[in-house]
Amino acid sequence: MKFLVINGVNLNMTGMREKGVYGTATLAQINDKIAAFAAANGDAVDFYQSNIEGELVNKLHEAYLQGGYDGILLNAGAFTHYSYALRDAIAAIDIPVAEVHISNVHAREEFRHTSVLSEVCKGVVCGFGAGSYIAAMVGLKDGFTK
Repeated sequence: MKFLVINGVNLNMTGMREKGVYGTATLAQINDKIAAFAAANGDAVDFYQSNIEGELVNKLHEAYLQGGYDGILLNAGAFTHYSYALRDAIAAIDIPVAEVHISNVHAREEFRHTSVLSEVCKGVVCGFGAGSYIAAMVGLKDGFTK
């Protein structure tokens, strides 16, 4: 299977910002772990990161229009809580999307408890650090075999 991992706003600063929340691994190190896991399981993965909401929407559209992806792992960062543009982009494509968060958003500030994306995503994984991406990948892959 082929997956696309999309990371949104501020995730390029992972490993440098709020280390108590997000840990010390950089986004590149997290991506390396995801790629190694995918390869070990016979899967392929591409990565994309942007701090710009419209670019994330464009990437979702591109993934659908160009084809080739079986699933998308999306960590939209703060856009999760208010981006109806991302919500509508997910709803518009026919690729299962898993919402991913490094931290447990439900153990944090009240505004982080709400996601406008969850309703149109196949599932949500949060709170397991970089392992959240792996769990989401396994969940999407398992969904294809049932």
